[in-house]
Amino acid sequence: MKAAKNKKPSKRRENRIAAIQYLYAWESNRPDHLISSVDLFFEGKDQPREYYQFGEELLLGTLDKVEEVDGKIRALAQNWDFHRIAKIDLAILRLAIYEILYRQDIPPIVSINEAIDLSKEFSNPEAKRFINGILDKFKGEIKRPLRQAGEKFGI
Repeated sequence: MKAAKNKKPSKRRENRIAAIQYLYAWESNRPDHLISSVDLFFEGKDQPREYYQFGEELLLGTLDKVEEVDGKIRALAQNWDFHRIAKIDLAILRLAIYEILYRQDIPPIVSINEAIDLSKEFSNPEAKRFINGILDKFKGEIKRPLRQAGEKFGI
């Protein structure tokens, strides 16, 4: 069973990991110059910059829509003080909700499953339940097929 843990993550998973790493750092210390900060971040990664194109698209898209995404998180986390959400959990939620709202090329169920898996890997054991609860609530609002990518259906 341990062999599965040592299995190299897929390219898309590695890109999502890079995106949440940047989103976490961004939340902790917002840079004055976003593009320079993103450039510097990717310079320090193991793979060449083009390898992380998907991750860069995700993190820049998330930051472009961060106010809308955060509004959705606030609405879904009704009994939670937004500012007390762990920064890593917030990064994971932001990425997942951005994908569901704005990336029609990604089936919502993929975004949800990835968020839960990332929380298992990068947060504490209780985070999985919190993130799953928020995204499960959100899943009920989605007005497009959960298991397929497609055109813009809206929510």
